[in-house]
Amino acid sequence: MISKFRILAVATVLAMLPRAQADEWNKESTVTFSAPVQIPGQILPPGRYVFKLADSKFAARQTARHIVQIFNEDQTQVIATVPAIPAYRLKRTNDTLITFEDRPNGSPEAVKRWFYPGGLAGVAFMYPE
Repeated sequence: MISKFRILAVATVLAMLPRAQADEWNKESTVTFSAPVQIPGQILPPGRYVFKLADSKFAARQTARHIVQIFNEDQTQVIATVPAIPAYRLKRTNDTLITFEDRPNGSPEAVKRWFYPGGLAGVAFMYPE
């Protein structure tokens, strides 16, 4: 169970981040992490990253809208391409929202869900057990 302190700490970090820039079609969002974070398959060092839904020739298929590409800040390098599943929330926000999953002490927090501003639907990243 996530402690109230941990939720407050994550909310505080997210509140201090500059407002994310976003693009409606591909849900492009620029996010800043002040500490290392885990994504499926790797650890991202602190920094600014661009999250986008993959631009696919199969974009008409619903499954193609759940592939996330993570780029460096200037989008000259794809850091990761991550399969995801649909995720939903009950309340809209005006900002990009990233939630984290607890990890053992000493391990970076893992990005669990990503929601585009104003939407109720987002994506959840899947991690091996």
